Order: sequence, then structure tokens, then C-alpha cells
Amino acid sequence: MLARLQQFLTLALLAAATAWFAFFVGDSPAVAIAGVLVIMFAYSGLFALELLLAGIVNWHDPAPRPTVRQLAQAWWGESVTSPQVFFWRQPFRAAAIPDQLSPIADLTGRRGVVFVHGFLCNRGFWNPWLRRLQRHRHAFVAVNLEPVFASIDDYAPQIEAAIRQVTVVTGLPPLVVCHSMGGLAVRSWLKQGRSEAKVHHIVTIGTPHRGTWLARFGFGKNGPQMRLLSEWHGQLDIDMPAHRHTLFTCWYSSADNIVFPTSTATLPDADNRLVRGAGHVQMAFLPVIMKTTLAHLDGGF
Repeated sequence: MLARLQQFLTLALLAAATAWFAFFVGDSPAVAIAGVLVIMFAYSGLFALELLLAGIVNWHDPAPRPTVRQLAQAWWGESVTSPQVFFWRQPFRAAAIPDQLSPIADLTGRRGVVFVHGFLCNRGFWNPWLRRLQRHRHAFVAVNLEPVFASIDDYAPQIEAAIRQVTVVTGLPPLVVCHSMGGLAVRSWLKQGRSEAKVHHIVTIGTPHRGTWLARFGFGKNGPQMRLLSEWHGQLDIDMPAHRHTLFTCWYSSADNIVFPTSTATLPDADNRLVRGAGHVQMAFLPVIMKTTLAHLDGGF
């Protein structure tokens, strides 16, 4: 569903840019080129607005504030990374790398990975990670959280099925890697089944563990659930085992343009790791995060 929607939006943008250029190029090439640039790169202006809002909201947050240079790095990084995700991998390459679950000997005894994407994303988000695991012969499943706008609680059966698939093939509890809302979906899965023993470790990247200011504009059932200190958030850790948060490594950025205030992407008792000058989507593909996360596996990463 999401891939088809993003295919339509991508092709619509290309059609609009082409039509604008064809209409104006004869009379004013400068206007034709300027219009194409505005159509194709308007999202960069949105990122700048998000970072401005984040700076205002973060003013009283205890996390370190980014420098102007770090904000510029985040804006540029997000402007470069997001089109690769939303205009190519997710709409056109979501099925390019199938889950690696062949029951062959060299997957047995080698820990696998379950990937859980965030809001308005699909499994194509993880393609750079999947290619790397494919080369190193580790089992993996990248879920598609469907329906796209369902309650976060409704994704638990999909996560449970993925965990079970990887465990059966490898004989080991998997590493779970989550981006953004995906981390909340995994926490809901943990709560519903008290499933801590089923995972080796959980890594969240830019997850709004206590909500995000920007979710006040969210829609569907899952959007409002991610609002700051929402009632849904308040229920996540009720009666949880004392060690649950120690299973988590939480990566968060002082220049996250989606999850802010900054400290809401952390959990008490977790291994909280701050990166500087990285945007929300860009953060998931930082070499330091990929390398440190995959170090939880064996096999030469």
C-alpha cells in the first residue's frame, strides 16, 4: 500500500516538474529551471522548518544543543538521504532484497536480525543494511508494518512472527533493529507478550520513546499515539520486568528534525548514545551506528 502511494507521489512530482519546464522553457529558461528546482527540492525547505521548530522546542531540554554547523550538517544529510529512501528504495525497491531465511547450515548458530521500520516507511528503508547482512550470510527479516495507519499495538503479531522465523532458522534469539516508530512497536510487542527472553538485544534509532512534539500533527491511529507523554506512552512500561530497558541501545540525535525534544528518544537504564549533526532519516545510515549495531553479531562485521 505505502509503496504504491509513494510511487504515485514520486511520478506525480516528476510529471509536474516536466510539465513546468516544457511550458516555460521557450519564454524563460530561468523560470523553467527555477520552477523545476522548487518542485523537486521543496522538501529541503520542510526540513529547515522542522529543524527550526526543534531548536525552539529543545530550548529547555537537558540534552546538549547542536551548533549551527551541526544543524547545517543535519539539514544537508537529511536532504540527501531522504530522497533515496522515499523516492527510490521504498516505492520501487521494497522487495528487491528478500528476507534471508533459507534453512541452510551456514545460517544455523549465526545470530540473525529483525528490522522494524517507522511511520510512513516500509522494508525498503533497510536495503543498505540488508545488503550487508546478505553478503555476510546472516538470517534477517524486515517487516512491513501494515496497515500503515493502524494502532501501534496492532503490529505486535507481525513482529512476533518475524522473531519466530529468525529464531527457528538460527537457533538463537535475534538482534532487533528499529527506526523511529518501529521502536515503539517493539516495546508494545514486549509488553503484550512479556517477550524479553525472545530477543538478544534491541537497538532503536530516533525512536520517540516518550513521544515527539511534531506528533501533534499526526494522523491515523498511530500518529496521535506518538504525541508527547500521551496516555498510550504511559501504559507501555506498566508492570514491566525491572531489566527490560537494559535490553535497549537508544541512538538519538541533538539535530533530529522529527523526534524532539531530544531527550524523548532515550530510555532510563538503557544504553543511550548521542550523535550530533544528524537528521532523523540520515541517522539510520550513519556508519558508526551500523557498525556498532552489527557488532552484536558474530561473523566479521
